[in-house]
Formats: sequence, structure tokens, C-alpha cells
Amino acid sequence: MKPQHALLICGLLVAAQWLPAQNPRLQAPQSIAAGDGFSIQCGGSGKASLYILGINQVLKREIDLGQTVSFAPGALHNAGHYLVILKSSDSLDKSELDVTAAKSPSDLSFLAKPSRLSVGIRDGITGAVYVFDSYQNLITTPVPVTFQLSNPAGASQTRLVQTRNGAAFTSMDSTQQQGADKFVARAGDVASTRIVGQVPGDPCGIKMAAKPSGQQVRLETEPLRDCSGNAVPDGTIVTFTETYQGAQTTVDVPLKRGIAQVDMPAHNGAMLSAASGVVLGNQIRWEGQ
Repeated sequence: MKPQHALLICGLLVAAQWLPAQNPRLQAPQSIAAGDGFSIQCGGSGKASLYILGINQVLKREIDLGQTVSFAPGALHNAGHYLVILKSSDSLDKSELDVTAAKSPSDLSFLAKPSRLSVGIRDGITGAVYVFDSYQNLITTPVPVTFQLSNPAGASQTRLVQTRNGAAFTSMDSTQQQGADKFVARAGDVASTRIVGQVPGDPCGIKMAAKPSGQQVRLETEPLRDCSGNAVPDGTIVTFTETYQGAQTTVDVPLKRGIAQVDMPAHNGAMLSAASGVVLGNQIRWEGQ
């Protein structure tokens, strides 16, 4: 905006503060939806300038008084409060106009956290949606938003939430099956999708067997699974412990192909055990064979 225009508008705003909100010469709608066409009746005779002033938008028309001034759809598209000023050579009139967001959603800002988590966590996934019209105005009137979380097998959870001040929130349980779940938010005909990776949880139990291996004893777990039956991923650490005559030996072994194994000294009467995280497995008392 040119400096001289900015000074003129500032002067008009200051002068308009002392004018009544409505004037018979100037008849404008009190409210329109963003993007709607509208008209303003300007009474009198002669030439005048018509200004519509808002925080993010300014319109100006040179008009003949006594006519209806029409504005095409899209002329005002930023939601907010506007001041309408009619300035002629001998008068200054004002009115006020509110532009509200369009009612139909056109865009969603969808945030989903976390992007990766373990299976079977209650309220472990959160989703937040902000609803906008086609002009990127936040729609503050209540809008129903459907949240749906589904896993590759087709099982799904659904929540229906009304927006409040343009936003809707929900929490979902992570499902019982590992994989890439689709988290979809939908308002009207508009949808937005996020992918939430769900990985196996901690082992639900550890079963270990022991057998001779030369001069040592070989410890080997059965395939590890979480409490939902998902295979625990390779690389998960299993700690093997041997306790003998007050001394303790531990070895950390990563899972390979779902199992962990290690060779340890074969002491008669030694106590052998395995653990992963906070999960303990069975204990074996080794007796020479």
C-alpha cells in the first residue's frame, strides 16, 4: 500500500470513530460469509468514495451516490470485522460488517502423535484437527469430525467429535497387531490421513532350555512374542545370567531370527536364568550330564 493511501485510511479510521454505526445514506449487510457476493446501498447524489477496511483486506470504489454497489463473490474472503466508510465532498458516513468463515470445510490441519509406538497402549495415540474453509479461515462454528484408526487386517476404531473454536481432539488405543495403521480425520467431504507405525511390545514371557555344548552349557530361548502374539523384533536384548557359589556372570545377547542363545560355563549346581527388560524367564538349575 502506498504511503499516501495509508495516511488517508488512517485519517478515515480516526474520523469514523466519532460517527454513529449506522446512517440512512449507507446501508450495508451486518454479516456475510467469506467469499459471498454482497451489495451496499449508498444514498444521496454526486460522487463519493466507498471504503471497506479490515485488518487483512482493504477495498475501495469510486461511485455515484444513489446507486447500489455490488461486490462479486470472493471480493471479501478474509474473516474478521470490517469498517465500511462512505466519503463524499461534504460528508463521511460509516457502517460495520462482519465476515465469517464459510460453513463448508475445505481443508484440515491434522496432527497425529506419536508416529510410532508399541501395540496395546490405551489412549496412546492422539489426534488434533483444525478445520478451515477454502480461504484458509478457521471455521469456529461447530463441525462434526470423524476420526478413524484402522490396522492392515481391517479392524478399526472410530470417534465422532464436534469442533470447538475450530479444533477437535481425540485419543485412540494402539491396536493389538503390529504394522502401519491408517489414522484418518474427516470433516464433510474433506479427509486427511496419517500413518502410525505400531511395533511389538515387550516380551510377554521367556522360555529357555539348556543342553550340553562340549565343556559348556548352551542356553537358548524359544521364539519371543509380546502379549498380543506379535513376534518381538530381532535386536532385542536378552540377558542371560549364571549364578554359582555366590559369583554371578551375565551375557547380553540380541535376538536373531526371534531367538537368543549363548554358551556359558557348565558348573554343577549353577542357577541359569534369562531376562529382557523387566520380563523374567524360567530358571534352570544345571546338573552335569
